[in-house]
Amino acid sequence: MSMGKLNKTDVEHIAKLSKLNLTSKEIDMFCKQLSDIVGYVNKLKEVDTSKVVPTSQTTGLVNVLREDRLEKDDCLSQSAALSGTKAKYNGYFVVPVVLEEKTIS
Repeated sequence: MSMGKLNKTDVEHIAKLSKLNLTSKEIDMFCKQLSDIVGYVNKLKEVDTSKVVPTSQTTGLVNVLREDRLEKDDCLSQSAALSGTKAKYNGYFVVPVVLEEKTIS
């Protein structure tokens, strides 16, 4: 794939990697659109960033996490949680088997 204008083969390859079935009309449309995008990215390479300091974030925020708190009013009791099912055993929901035990032979 060239770094300038993309051709039909490039777009077909990208579509195959993306598992997309494109019509010939869509391939023509994406040739132009993707070529325009690659052209724009190539223009960005012309910008002199030699004096720009690398950064991983720009907000200046430091720990924005909150402390976990348990609010009693926001929680269901066990009986309330189980009230909508008849399939329960010893205080737990009964569900169909998801994993079956396999033996190695």
